Amino acid sequence: MLKIKSNLFLKIFVLTCISLSGIIFFNSPQPLHVNFAFAEEHQTPETTSQKTFQTQKGTWLDNIDMHWGGRLKAIGSVTFVRDDTIFEPVGTGNYLNLDTDLRINNETFISDWGTFEAQYEAILEGGKAREKRQELKEIFPNFEGSTAFFGASLKDDRRLMDLTHTVEEEDTYFLVHRLDRLNFTFKPEWGLVRIGRQAITWGNGLIFNPMDLFNPFPPADIQRDYKVGDDMLLVQLTFPDTLDLQFLYVARRDPDTNNVEADQNSAAGLLHFAAGTTEFDILATRHFDDYVVGIGTTGILGGAAWRLDTTATFLDDGRGKNTRNYISGVANLDYYWTWAEKNWYGLLEYYYNGLGEGDYPGALSNTDITKRLTRGELFVLGKHYLSAAIQVELHPLFTVFLTSINNIEDPSGILQPRAVWNIAQNLDMKIGANIFYGDNGDPGSEFGGFIIPGTNISSRSPNSAYLWFNYYF
Repeated sequence: MLKIKSNLFLKIFVLTCISLSGIIFFNSPQPLHVNFAFAEEHQTPETTSQKTFQTQKGTWLDNIDMHWGGRLKAIGSVTFVRDDTIFEPVGTGNYLNLDTDLRINNETFISDWGTFEAQYEAILEGGKAREKRQELKEIFPNFEGSTAFFGASLKDDRRLMDLTHTVEEEDTYFLVHRLDRLNFTFKPEWGLVRIGRQAITWGNGLIFNPMDLFNPFPPADIQRDYKVGDDMLLVQLTFPDTLDLQFLYVARRDPDTNNVEADQNSAAGLLHFAAGTTEFDILATRHFDDYVVGIGTTGILGGAAWRLDTTATFLDDGRGKNTRNYISGVANLDYYWTWAEKNWYGLLEYYYNGLGEGDYPGALSNTDITKRLTRGELFVLGKHYLSAAIQVELHPLFTVFLTSINNIEDPSGILQPRAVWNIAQNLDMKIGANIFYGDNGDPGSEFGGFIIPGTNISSRSPNSAYLWFNYYF
């Protein structure tokens, strides 16, 4: 059982009350609209940001419209630790964990020309799994778990604004609260300008997305209704004939000096246009020290949708010389159909990681790989991956899913079976598991496990199961 101080729950209650009153003076967030086709569980819940605010006559107060919403997420999980997993040095067994995440959203519309957005988040995580992870970090300081579950950090060490505060942290639990959105959007006739903490998704990958360089979702993330925000400036120009031009600037701090440095920032442009039923994206960016260009396209083939993205990255050695350039890409095809009076969905996706290596222990010493793993923009060590997903709606309120992420050179991978039950209009229950497979030991495989250099310990991540509740309000 968790040993949590008795006044911790009082602190959570007080923090929630403060956030409800104080956030009025901030702004509002909207759950990110992700270009993701994985049916109901991946679709962003309807928010008030999707509604058009109509200007009314009267005082200036009559032209302000404020809306509230949010989500409470609770996850109970068990991790099955065996001798052949990375947790072996800190003890085997079944580790229990309980995670909760509260989001409170506010959207303030100012006539039809501007919008304030804010999103408050409080996270409480605790249990045996966390305690063992902390013990493992004493042995491996850079340990984070399976790379496929990496994501953008909740800490604000790199971000321009420090909007995250750790209320309490112990070996068995931690409590943090933060603002995940804090921005203002100005809407002139020619497009929009948004400044502040926000989230954006570029690219057409559904599991892997190499064109989404700015805190992409981890490929094994099964819920993508909210994306971790970053501090950025977005300018969007809209033109006739389905032509759209976006400019993005992300300001970051050097975590070592706490100063905003040019080699930590990103400046990017994306041109989107269509020709008939085919759409195109052209990307150019300076991202940290490197330059990246990319092209993407989407279209329709029969009743299926296809997508193809390719990026070229020009690495810099710090002296203005390119030392290793590489190409990455993703191609996918998905399709909805009806069979046996049930609604089905299927997805097949191939991902090529040009930076990957077949020598996984050696890859962990490649700084080009490790720094991208740390930044949450690269998730795998190898080169070739084939992923698939299938779902069937057994009942309008009950859907079964299976996702498979596979390194096709090992072979090894992750299986993610799960089911979602819409218990009520605003309440979902999800039950599922993460199962790793592949050869373990020497030479081993990426997901099955390999021997960590300088040790006799396998890198294999343990299997886990979870019970998940989402309540939207």
